[in-house]
Amino acid sequence: MDLASTLLITIVPAAAAGLALYLVSLFNRLLALRNSTEATLAQIKVAMKKRLDMIGQLVDAVRGYVKFEREVFEKIATLRSTVLSVGAQGLRDIDRDSRAVLGTVLAIVERYPDLKASSTVLTLMEAIKSVEDEIARQRYTYNNIVQEFNIMTDTLPSKFIAQAMNLSKIGYLRFEEESEKPPSIEV
Repeated sequence: MDLASTLLITIVPAAAAGLALYLVSLFNRLLALRNSTEATLAQIKVAMKKRLDMIGQLVDAVRGYVKFEREVFEKIATLRSTVLSVGAQGLRDIDRDSRAVLGTVLAIVERYPDLKASSTVLTLMEAIKSVEDEIARQRYTYNNIVQEFNIMTDTLPSKFIAQAMNLSKIGYLRFEEESEKPPSIEV
């Protein structure tokens, strides 16, 4: 056997094995990114549920000063019960609705100096601010992972693997424009 035949017998299988390993690594990376988006979205849902819990507690703390309509309590209960079961698009609606309720409660707090100075209200407002920051961080992380995943579904050769796996682009998590800035919570 001559040198060319030996090289051909050795190089072709090595190149094929290298290509197969590369394609498997692309496959695994796509799955890892998809799973990371799901995990991060779940973390956002948990943080939004925490926000709703705290808004409910804030409403309870403010209740002595203002009689809330039954609709406010029902709205919070509905949002809390659905937050963990919705997808990325549903989170947008929950975010909008919970911000509206929070804005109403914060406006009430502003009108009553005794209420604004209450340690319970101050603690809850600080906790809500912390959760708002957590939601913003998680949303940023989610969108970065989605961006990387979407780039892989658009670029070669990972595009072919994504198509073979029937994976398509994932939508970014976009909340209403007002959510780009957290609600003003004065402590």
